[in-house]
This record gives sequence, C-alpha cells and structure tokens, in this order.
Amino acid sequence: MLKEIEALEENNTWSVKLSPPRKTPINCKWVFKVQYKSDGSIERYKARLVIRRDEQIGGFDYSETFALVAKMTRVRTFLAVAVTKGWDLHQMDVNNAFLHGDLDKEVYMTMPPGFRASNPNKVCRLRKSLYGLKQAPRQWFAKLSSTLLDYGFTHSYADYSLFTYKRREKFMALLVYVDDIVLTGNDSELCASFKAYLDKCFRIKDSGHLKYFLGIEVARNPQGLFLCQRKYALEIIDECGLLGSKPADFPIEMNHKLDLASGKPLSDPTQYRRLIGRLIYLTITRLELSYVVHILAQLCKILKRII
Repeated sequence: MLKEIEALEENNTWSVKLSPPRKTPINCKWVFKVQYKSDGSIERYKARLVIRRDEQIGGFDYSETFALVAKMTRVRTFLAVAVTKGWDLHQMDVNNAFLHGDLDKEVYMTMPPGFRASNPNKVCRLRKSLYGLKQAPRQWFAKLSSTLLDYGFTHSYADYSLFTYKRREKFMALLVYVDDIVLTGNDSELCASFKAYLDKCFRIKDSGHLKYFLGIEVARNPQGLFLCQRKYALEIIDECGLLGSKPADFPIEMNHKLDLASGKPLSDPTQYRRLIGRLIYLTITRLELSYVVHILAQLCKILKRII
C-alpha cells in the first residue's frame, strides 16, 4: 500500500486541498491481487487504490468513457505478418497505465483508507486518472496515442489500436490492448531505441519476446508460431472447482429442452457473471477454431466455382 501511494504521489496524481463547498468527494478503496507468471508461479503481490466508480455522476464527473482495444482478428493478422516476415515480437506492459491519463474534469476523492491529512476537511483533487474512474481507459489511450504520434507513428485507418512507423527502409508496427503492447519491426536497434523512449515516458516493463498475451500462450520455433489457451482454460475450470472432474465428449444431452428455473436466485451473481464473461472470451479467441472455419470457408468457395 505504501509503495502504491508513493507511486501515485510521484506521478502527481492528486493535490491535497480543502473540500469545496458544492463538491462531494468520491470514496475509494483498496484492492489486493496476486499476479502470476505464465507458468503459474507467483510473480508479485499488488495493492491497488481504486475509486468508487458507482458514485460518479455522468456529465458531471465524466463525459466520454469509450476506449479502443485491439480486436482478435487484428491480433491474428498482426502475428501472422510478423511470422511471415521473420520479425521478432516484443511484449511490453505499462506500469500503472491508467494513472498517466490527464483529467479534463474536476474530480475530488476522499483520503485513501489507512492514510490521513493534518486537516480532516482536506481531500484529494485528482489531476490524473485513477483506477476505477469511468473515463480512465479513454484518458490513458489518448495519452499513449499522442506520445506515439509525437514519435512518428501513424494511426491505422483499419484499426485505431494499430500504429505503424516507417522511415525509409525501417518499419515498426505496434498493437495496443489497454496497457499491453506488442511491438514488431524489421530493425532490432530501432525497436530497442523506441522501447527506451517509451520507458522514459511511462516506465514500461519490458517482457522480452512475446510469450503470453490476452490469455494466449505464444511459443515460437523456426517453423512458425504456436498459440495455445490451455492455461486460460484450466484457470476457468479451477475457478469453478472442477479441476479434478472427468472430461466428457459432449457436455450436454443433444436436443435437451431446458425447463424454467425453480431454484432460489444466487445471493451473489458476481462469480457467475465472471464465468460467463470468461467463457465468451474463450470462444472468440479460439485461434485454431477460427483457422479451421477460415479453411472450410475457402474450400467452400473453391467447390462452388468447380460445381
């Protein structure tokens, strides 16, 4: 918690002021999380200060909230081009990404739990985004975009989460998914120079070659790129407490008719909603399934021409 507060103050996230007469400060809370590596071992323990977004008022505390993220079709295309060209894939993670966004609204927050000011009437006037703010993702993407454009990157018209850089024969392409960044290019020295520039601006974590991205394990060999979601699928099964269950060829009886639910509603549907969201994400990121569907579609087109 102390390290988190020091990082926030170093970033000039807020300034401590007396509470304005017609402003109601928003409450905040601590969220604790254990972050794991791709092999399942513990990487670090995190304490994050989060603002209560349910207390924000639309049009008063925030306006636009939508933020762009890379689509899975764009991720597959990005990886395919890099492998075809024989370029290295670099992975970066921005430390405290949302904290870099500048706020254009006047927002006040109560003092973090466990910390206090000399005057009990003092609150935090937020200068930059904080986790939990509804506009935080949008403000972070705006900050990152302006930094990349200043370096010489250009937005892709096909997908605004894709940035490209071209100077004579040198080329780089960068894909953004919130605070995860994948970089590739035909010049290793240029990529290293750009990563140093980005670290100077945001203090990034350079993870080296791409290994784990959006729940997808990435392994590269001379023949190509191998993508697997075994770890992500096992995490879902483990979260449901079914890790020791036996697999079934088909999980439900065919042509089964569902009856109306007669049981009691769940007291806390949070875990159920999280499970549904993770299953939906798993179905749209099944790269091998998408590849098979693509091949079948091409085959159908060829057969249609022959027939």
